[in-house]
Amino acid sequence: MTRETWATRIGFILAAVGSAVGLGNIWRFPWVTAENGGSAFLLVYLFVVLAVGVPGLVGEFVIGRRAKRNPVGALRDLSGSTGWAVVGGFSVLTALVLLSFYSVVGGWILRYFVESALALAGGPLPYAAEPGAYFGSASAGTDALAYHLVFLGLTAVVVLGGVRKGIELGTTVMMPAVFVLLVVLAAWAATQPDAAAGYAFYLSFDLSTLEENFFSVLGPAAGQALFTLSLGAGTMVTYASYLGEDRSLPFDAGTIAVLNTSVGVLAGLVVFPLLFSLGVEPGSPGPGALFVSIAGAFARLPGGTLIASAFFGVVALAALSSSISMLEIPVSFLVDEFGFDRRRSVAVALVVFAVTGAANALDPAVFQLFAVTLVDRLLTAGLAAFLLFVGWVLGRDALEEFRLGAGDLASSLGPAWLYAVGVVLPLFLVFTLLTSFGLEARVGFWPTVALAVGVAGAAFLGLRSSNSVV
Repeated sequence: MTRETWATRIGFILAAVGSAVGLGNIWRFPWVTAENGGSAFLLVYLFVVLAVGVPGLVGEFVIGRRAKRNPVGALRDLSGSTGWAVVGGFSVLTALVLLSFYSVVGGWILRYFVESALALAGGPLPYAAEPGAYFGSASAGTDALAYHLVFLGLTAVVVLGGVRKGIELGTTVMMPAVFVLLVVLAAWAATQPDAAAGYAFYLSFDLSTLEENFFSVLGPAAGQALFTLSLGAGTMVTYASYLGEDRSLPFDAGTIAVLNTSVGVLAGLVVFPLLFSLGVEPGSPGPGALFVSIAGAFARLPGGTLIASAFFGVVALAALSSSISMLEIPVSFLVDEFGFDRRRSVAVALVVFAVTGAANALDPAVFQLFAVTLVDRLLTAGLAAFLLFVGWVLGRDALEEFRLGAGDLASSLGPAWLYAVGVVLPLFLVFTLLTSFGLEARVGFWPTVALAVGVAGAAFLGLRSSNSVV
């Protein structure tokens, strides 16, 4: 079976940006930012994107392009080890966790968009009077299940079209629309009363807040960065497996990170000025923030129904562009490893996600487990594993892949990048993972550092017998 490829470079970049630019930027980013100190969180988040996200993107691209397979097959074939295939299987499990709750949130978005559009046509706006109570009834139960299935079905339709006619075509249309609409909404939000207070909360740098809360902010910031860049779940390994060798991986990774971060920042420039202009606390902490604080704000604005329709339309497009990348991971796995055709692979994956998503739609405790407790830790651990593989198993082969299609300047950065992904970033990710379990708060900074070095050191020693080391 001939493996599919991207038709154009811009198609790949927009598809990868579409994977990154999703609910992580617009749904998750505002409430995680609000819960973690506003501008203090933003600064740490931007640092993690630059220092960890971009090298991590290149690492996943190297694995995918070199192997031309899904994460399971890629790690197995490049290492010759079934043990690494198990690690690749971990990424498929992570994708299962991600899309299981993501499709439920996508269903919420779809519902709010449909109801806003119907209100624009002359009907009532159901969530206007009591947005909190309305979201409480809409976020779980049979209605949430139904919208989850509709959103999942839309995702499957795109993935069914294949790499070029489905994913690439869809994201080439959706991504420019998301950018344009967000710019328009940000410009409009700037005209609202007290928008400056929103900018101050979001953008003003407060060193004391950062000093006092750095380690409590680090874990959420790292998880948010990995979530928004689609790192750690094998998404970028899968997308890079459809690449040709003439692409500059460092350039593409940098472009994707910049575009993705731009959308996240734009979303904040819409959300926070809007909330402060109406005297709404920027927290309404948790997953319901977008549907309580923001929806309630729209209901109080002149012309709010029109703005709500545009806003939820943007979020729906962004959500769909990300969900198709999550569905593509198990689809690619079934195509590569079991020889299924795309239609059969999509059907099998659709049944699985319909069931796991139903559990999230019907039980808020399951949703909380998947969306809040598991996802950040799974992504952090997954990226650490991919980077250890790049640095200690691929070694100089990774450096060779890094340089294919890259210019002289990017190629000269190869050795530093290989050292970073093989040693520095795994240490950082292990430390971040430990802090996410509250270890630093319980035992202190240096004991946590020592434990992180010990855990990472054990991994390094276990990989000494691999092909080559950094």
